Parts: sequence; structure tokens; C-alpha cells
Amino acid sequence: MYKIAVIPGDGIGPEVINEGLKVLKRVSEIVGFSYEIKEYPFGSEHYLKTGELMPANILDEFKQMNAIYLGAIGDPRCEVGLVERGIIGAIRWGELDLYINLRPIKLYAEHLCPLKDKKPEDIDIIAVRENTEDLYTGIGGFLHKGTENEVAIQEMVYTRMGVERIVRYAFECARKRNKKKRVTLVDKANAIRAMDIWTRVFKQVGEEYPDIEKDHAYIDAACMWMIKNPEWFDVIVVNNVFGDIITDLGAVIQGGMGIAASGNINPGQVSMFEPIHGSAPKHAGKGVACPLAAIETVKMMLEFLGEPKAAQMIENAVAGLLRSKKITSISTSSGLKTSEIGDMVVETLTS
Repeated sequence: MYKIAVIPGDGIGPEVINEGLKVLKRVSEIVGFSYEIKEYPFGSEHYLKTGELMPANILDEFKQMNAIYLGAIGDPRCEVGLVERGIIGAIRWGELDLYINLRPIKLYAEHLCPLKDKKPEDIDIIAVRENTEDLYTGIGGFLHKGTENEVAIQEMVYTRMGVERIVRYAFECARKRNKKKRVTLVDKANAIRAMDIWTRVFKQVGEEYPDIEKDHAYIDAACMWMIKNPEWFDVIVVNNVFGDIITDLGAVIQGGMGIAASGNINPGQVSMFEPIHGSAPKHAGKGVACPLAAIETVKMMLEFLGEPKAAQMIENAVAGLLRSKKITSISTSSGLKTSEIGDMVVETLTS
């Protein structure tokens, strides 16, 4: 039996998570696996009521789980980034060490893509983003804060271990895919000389994978080529801060934030899965948020848990509904309620 921690979170989080759990329940009945969930209240509302972000010992409890399913975190009533760092950051960067941020960029239906003449076979990319280092370590601070002489410093931090393990994961990922078997390193080593560690490690680790084609692009060029020729990419490996940007670009070319899922992974250990669209507080409680990203997140979670049949069933159902235009849009203006889209996916699931 799988043990799954559920954090519905803020804004539209509880609404889309509810639909994801609805799909999880149905697919488990069809395929025949069991699970139990434990829901946690952590989020902005909980913080505003109690002053607590997450108890210090909660990670010990999460370690007893198989996966964490997160809705969204963020609320404009709180200090910018406070709750996100206190919950998502604590889970990613703490003892769980979720060093892989895995972002599939896959187009299911041609009409969803804003790029001219691009088809589903042109956009099928896995972005492997380093998830625990870089600017996000928070090393730095302020001098003379609030004065005309203020100085703000934030340090980029890369370790040999951190770079090597994410690069190796990207090569392993490419080896498992039935595609081009190409890994593209995206960096800016020509201008940020500390990123030479990425260039060197990529070359050294790549020698262990003679069957995988190696490619390289600077971040600015990579953004350009993702728009002009997304079919060139198979697996992208990228540092934390550039990965944060390039994967949102990827979400747009696959149709939008309403279908973009992610995994925060440490292989063989409890890992966290979340849609990337954020809490969208202006849409909360209206029942108009598209839950497909949260449903695709369930698919990723099941792949991680070792339930490939169930995961493929979810992907087939979502792709079929989009290609048939039974779901015409993945935005809040689709005309369908959040629960209606969830029901449609459930009804489309087949054994």
C-alpha cells in the first residue's frame, strides 16, 4: 500500500488537488493497487491563523511516506516568498534533498500550441533541472538596507556532487527514452565563469554514455531554439535558476500552465509532485481552474511509484480529451468547471 501525503495548499490548490485525487481513486480501482492518504493543512491560511509554516519534525513524518502530492503555495497577504520558502523550500532543500526537478514538456494536441505548424511529435522534451543549489541557497544578504547606499548580494553556488548527480540523472533519463537519445546542457558558461564546472562535468560524465548524443546551448540561445525548433530537444539538463525560466517557457509551448506538471525527486526516496501553475488566488473558489496539471501530476507520481500502466492510462485519457476537443482549452475560460473536467477524465479512463 502506498502512503501519500497530501498538501492542498492555497488558492486553487484544494480545488485541483480534489480532481487529481478523484482520478487517482478511479485508476487505482481499474489497475488494482491500494493507497492511503494523509492530508496536511500547511499553507498561507494555516500560517496566518497559527503563525506556523511547518513543524520542525514534519520531515521525519514525510520520510515514512512514499510520495507527497502538493497543490499550490502562495498568498498575497503574506510576505513575498515567505510561505513558499517555509514549505516548498523546506521540503525540497531540507533532509529530503529533492535534487531533481523533473518537468515533462509534451504537446498533446496541435491546437494548444502557440507555435506555428508545430505538432505533438515536435514537442516531447524532458527538462532535468537541478533543484537544491544555485541562487536558491539564499547565501547573501543586504548592506545598508533601505538607504541610498543599499547593496544586495546573492551567491550562485555549485558543488561538484550537485552538478554530477543531476547530469548523470539526465543521461540515464535519455537512455530510457524511446527517442533521439540526446542530452543538451544549457548554461551560460561564456559569461558566468563559475558555470565552467557544468561544462567540465557534463563532458566527463558524458564519456560514460557513448550511446547518448551530447549537445550544448547557452540559455539565451536555448530559449530561442525552443521557440523556433523545439523538435531539436530531447532531454535538457540545466541549473536551478535558468531551469526555473526555461521550464515555464516549455509549459507555454505545450499549451500552458494549466497542463504543466512537475516532480521534485530523490530517486528511491519519498519525493514531491506538484502542478507548476501556482495558487492563482484571483481564481480561487470559483470552480474555473483547469485541473489537468494536477491530474498530470498524479500521472508523474504513479510513474515514480512504479505504476506505469496507471500512469499511461491517465495520459491517454487527458490526451484523448484534448485531441478530440471535448476539452477545448486549458485556461480558466474553457467554459468547463474544474469538477467537470475531472469527471471527464475519470469517465475516459479505460483498462
